[in-house]
Amino acid sequence: MLVQIGEQFTRTIGRSSLLLKKHSPKILLAVGIGSLVASTYIVWKRTLDEGYIFKTHHREVMAMTKRYWKEVDEGIIQLPPEEETGDSYAVAKFKDHWMVYSEFAADVARIYAPAIALGVVGISCCVGSHVIMNRRVAALITTYKTLDLAYKKYRERVVEEHGEMADYLYSNNLYAENVVETVKDEKTGKKKKEQSTRIHKGNDPNNYSEYARFFDETCSEWTKNADYNFFFLKGQQNYWNDMLRIKGHVFLNQVYDALGFEQTPAGALVGWIWKDDRENFIDFGVFDSTDRGARRFVNGVERSILLDFNVDGIIFDQI
Repeated sequence: MLVQIGEQFTRTIGRSSLLLKKHSPKILLAVGIGSLVASTYIVWKRTLDEGYIFKTHHREVMAMTKRYWKEVDEGIIQLPPEEETGDSYAVAKFKDHWMVYSEFAADVARIYAPAIALGVVGISCCVGSHVIMNRRVAALITTYKTLDLAYKKYRERVVEEHGEMADYLYSNNLYAENVVETVKDEKTGKKKKEQSTRIHKGNDPNNYSEYARFFDETCSEWTKNADYNFFFLKGQQNYWNDMLRIKGHVFLNQVYDALGFEQTPAGALVGWIWKDDRENFIDFGVFDSTDRGARRFVNGVERSILLDFNVDGIIFDQI
């Protein structure tokens, strides 16, 4: 019984520490913001409550200065030559001023020490949260790069064994269909059978990329007018292609926002990046002639469409 209780306790502690580590950036950020707000409040409050200290030290310095100059005017204190050293008037005045300002600095430190401490804690927590998030983003990019490299090697093996056409079909969710058609020879007028290959879009929605989204009534920019939806998507595709040429990069989340989709963690990393040694084009999949749904959408038969974006992959580390 005691062993089971001990195991349950250690599992609870382990899970709690794991959850704490998982949410540590959020916790640090919340603590940091709270500390900075509290520090600002303390500074404001102490300045109002202890404002008399500033006035008191100012009056002391002004009174001391007036007293010295009064004694100089009355001849009690003789101003020494500039080259004279020792316990002169200037040295004595400096000592008195130093004592007053030292007391003033000590009072200020005492008043604002809690605010300064909270400010340091707040800044440290915010910086710590930023560092942890940067490390996690770097680890995510590394993981994605590893998977992307493995996928590219897989495609190279497909090309070596089955050819480029097979790789094109597999990677774009297409299938080839051999069709025998009866055609009429224009010269002889005789009919003959010819075999051709037609390429169609696969019907399995699971074969679309993880970035594909339905543009339908769940989107804020979708309407019941099929023509409006078509021209809206066409205009957005043209706009983001212009942005790609102008800025040199476009993130997928930017396109998601423009089309009325919710942002995703992957959308903050992947997108399109401009490179001079290739053709650069953002494609929503609206004009995919191999997709029956896309053809019906372009022809105005359907008001909704499944968009599949041809992202270049992770561009976060390439900007």
